[in-house]
Amino acid sequence: MTAEVERVAVPLSRNRNYTLLWVGQACAEVGFSASMIAFPLLVLALTGSAAASGLVLAADAVAQLVVGLPAGALVDRWDRRRVMLACEAANVVALGSLVVAIVTAKATIPHMVAVAVVLGVCRALFEPAEDASLPSLVPDEQLATAISLNAARSSIGQMAGNALGGVLFAVGRWVPFLLDLVTHFISLLALVFLRMPRRAPKVEESHLGREIVEGMRWVLAHREVRVTAVCALALNFFFSAYYLVVIVLAERGGVSSAEIGVMAAMLGVGGIIGSLLAPYLHRVLTPYLSIAGVFWVLTALAPLAVLTDRGLVLGALFAGMALLAPTANTTISTHQLLLTPDALRGRLSGVMSVVVGGAAALGPALGGVLVEAVSPDTAVLVAAAGMAVVTLLVTINPTLRRYPGKSEREEATP
Repeated sequence: MTAEVERVAVPLSRNRNYTLLWVGQACAEVGFSASMIAFPLLVLALTGSAAASGLVLAADAVAQLVVGLPAGALVDRWDRRRVMLACEAANVVALGSLVVAIVTAKATIPHMVAVAVVLGVCRALFEPAEDASLPSLVPDEQLATAISLNAARSSIGQMAGNALGGVLFAVGRWVPFLLDLVTHFISLLALVFLRMPRRAPKVEESHLGREIVEGMRWVLAHREVRVTAVCALALNFFFSAYYLVVIVLAERGGVSSAEIGVMAAMLGVGGIIGSLLAPYLHRVLTPYLSIAGVFWVLTALAPLAVLTDRGLVLGALFAGMALLAPTANTTISTHQLLLTPDALRGRLSGVMSVVVGGAAALGPALGGVLVEAVSPDTAVLVAAAGMAVVTLLVTINPTLRRYPGKSEREEATP
């Protein structure tokens, strides 16, 4: 009882454990984003193939897709802090091998794919472990704010990492990956000092497959969770294809690697601003407007990329696209975490990561094929048309129009 009272009384700014997790992952996000912007640049420098760039980026997402469902179930079985520690240690080892390979001029596409797979597997385990742990680290009334701050963390990491990735790649092809290694090591140290409330041990451990099915049944039993999962899949599929196409469009237009990094970092700028606005918008907007607004903005801005190949202008488009995403994420994630029992939260996050991972695996591959088959401008318009169709379906969907607000969630929470 004492620990629970303390957890409620301490504001987020003085919550030691949440701060350790937030700072450690903020560092790791910087390194990860630097690697993700450097990977396609490295592959293009070695092979000149946009399709190969899409393959390496897709490998990370495919790994998350394959491991996502069992990872969520294992996170509900295992000690979640130890899962996060093991993941960060594996990241450090994998990235170290890649740095050595690049420095010694022995980097190959299979090696890069293997490293991307390790990063993807670790993210598949780490993300549900962190998501499921969040309600035990902060009180319910602070959960929406914590989710918004996590979105800001991701945007800060994306902004700084993308900018550094491009700049550091110009300094040396291995430097962005060294940065990723160092930031994951910092996260590992932060997790060493993290303390989490003890979970009640599982009295009986069933078959892993049955536990996965149990988590999927939970998701399928709630219509609003099902619908938002499908929306996330479709949006991430077309946007991840669009993102790669625009990067290639800029590179072929003569934009330097450093400016491409700054351009991609503007996605993080929009996310940071959106995250600062998210707690307020979460209170004043209906859930339907919070979710549908993201799709409307993307549909309006995406086609404008054909009008320019200037890096800063494309970066401004990215910033606008990211502005409302944190509000939608806060609305959806708060509802889902409070609705879901602790014993199922890892599996909920695992299912959602499979949804997003599936889209992220196929999207870059589609983007790479498009820019090989048609002009970059046509590829942009194809991806934008896909987002427009999804936006239309979201706009008329009756489930999203009736998406539960705070009062309805309180009535539905077990």
